[in-house]
Amino acid sequence: MKLSREAKVGIMATFAIVMLYFGFHILKGSDVFSRTHKYYVIYDNIDGLTASNPVLLNGLNVGRVQEIRLLQNQKNHLLVALDVQKGIAIPAGTAAVLADGGLLGGKVIHLSVGTGAALHDGDTLIGKKESGISAVLQEKALPLVSHADSLIKNLDLVVAGFQETGLILNQVLKNYNQTGTSLQGLLSENRGNLVALTTNLNKLSASLVETEKELKPLLAKTGTLADSLSALRLGETMQNANRTITELHTLLASVEAGKGTAGKLVKDETLYNNIDRTIVSMNKLLTNLREHPKRYINISVFGKKDKGPAESPLDTATKIK
Repeated sequence: MKLSREAKVGIMATFAIVMLYFGFHILKGSDVFSRTHKYYVIYDNIDGLTASNPVLLNGLNVGRVQEIRLLQNQKNHLLVALDVQKGIAIPAGTAAVLADGGLLGGKVIHLSVGTGAALHDGDTLIGKKESGISAVLQEKALPLVSHADSLIKNLDLVVAGFQETGLILNQVLKNYNQTGTSLQGLLSENRGNLVALTTNLNKLSASLVETEKELKPLLAKTGTLADSLSALRLGETMQNANRTITELHTLLASVEAGKGTAGKLVKDETLYNNIDRTIVSMNKLLTNLREHPKRYINISVFGKKDKGPAESPLDTATKIK
């Protein structure tokens, strides 16, 4: 049987439509050659989850996200339909954990298997979300941002301090400039005095040089005098002086002990009393001799000899203790 051209075109178009249908569903993630169980999960936010994203069990791909619908009557929550392979038993209490798909981006759903009885097709799983890399980075970066903010504030304070210091330095430099100008004016006004002072200092230096020349002979003579004094044997002289002082101490000790004439004179009251009486008798004798010299010297040629009193009174001119 020979097919007409129109029949061939119709068969080719039908085959193309069928291939397009199956190709679309395969690319979408639907398994068109095997039956699957459909489960539902409700999330408040899917964080970019799209249809055909994988469903993993212990890291193994066991299904795909089939459909996502917005539930406006339930606070805009999202209903996610999951196609899971028929041979995978899903017990009650299983949670569908929404997580990041890794470094390449995207979202995946991890099945955390529960311990209850097996669920049936169309049942609802527990919806959970896992902190993704962005959330972890945000959590770790938040303290760094806080520290960076504190550091920036401290840097602002330091910069403000530097600005204030700069103002102070500018003021100091301005004062230095004023001081330099004042010094320059002062030097200009007293230039003549400074020249005269320098001249006087030069003259003084010359005078000091001349004085030094004159002092050198005097210092030489002083050195000669010192040598002469050294030649006087001062050590021997000091030894003789010490020996003399020692003998003097010995003599004074003897006098203190009552030895010798001087010691007896100092210590013996009898000798003192005898000397005192002798001095009194001598005083009386001299007084009598002065008042009656004829008694002792006879120079009369005629007449009776005047002997005078036998004893004259004590001469009060001499004080006797």
